[in-house]
Amino acid sequence: MTVPTGQARSSVAVPDTDPAALAQNLLVACKQGEGTDRYRTALAEATDDDLRPVRADRSTALSFWLNCYNAGTQFLLEDRPGLYENPLRFLRFFRAPAITVGGTSLSLDRIENGLLRGGRSKYGLGYLPKIYVTEFERRYRLERCDPRIHFALNCGAESCPAIRAYEPDRIDEQLDLATRHYLDRTATHDAGTVRVPRVFLWFRGDFGSRSDIRAFLRRYDVIPDGAAPKLRYRSWDWSKAPGKFAE
Repeated sequence: MTVPTGQARSSVAVPDTDPAALAQNLLVACKQGEGTDRYRTALAEATDDDLRPVRADRSTALSFWLNCYNAGTQFLLEDRPGLYENPLRFLRFFRAPAITVGGTSLSLDRIENGLLRGGRSKYGLGYLPKIYVTEFERRYRLERCDPRIHFALNCGAESCPAIRAYEPDRIDEQLDLATRHYLDRTATHDAGTVRVPRVFLWFRGDFGSRSDIRAFLRRYDVIPDGAAPKLRYRSWDWSKAPGKFAE
């Protein structure tokens, strides 16, 4: 079922073994304030065979893990808000159990860095591999990081992008749209300098190099062709902002 990007939809009847649809419906239920137990239980009890599409197909994996991450964020913000407000947020909130998939409890860190980013460390500006990689992560991680995920992941901060439910058959279109919307709102170019969101610094290696970042910015019309401005990174507003769903 195709849903216009950013618009709410009702949950659809899907087999409890379809992981992409379960994760998508879970996130929609979060947005609409509906019960999530059915979807959370089905994901927790999913077998390795049920999760085969996540292993086998990039588009399914991207949409699945993005939706799981964003739903997991909302669960943590609602159930354990003190973790986010704690000065040790980066240890306690991001490493706390957020969602269970296939019998494995996953934190936001594990979903983002171990799975979506293909096993890269959250440290080292995106250039370093993750030191400890679990068997689950090896089995279900994407082979390479698509840097557009940084404009789709919402960790609960005010500076995070809006949350959308992603679909396998539209994932590239949706990620392009999410990236463009976010950069239109947060990136500015003037007088030989382009000011960009701080994710370009924290995860520079996911984009490549500084020249690759500029090429990325040209692709989304932040800077014109041929321009090579200095990069400046905006500060990040960590104010808690639950329920930041796209309208």
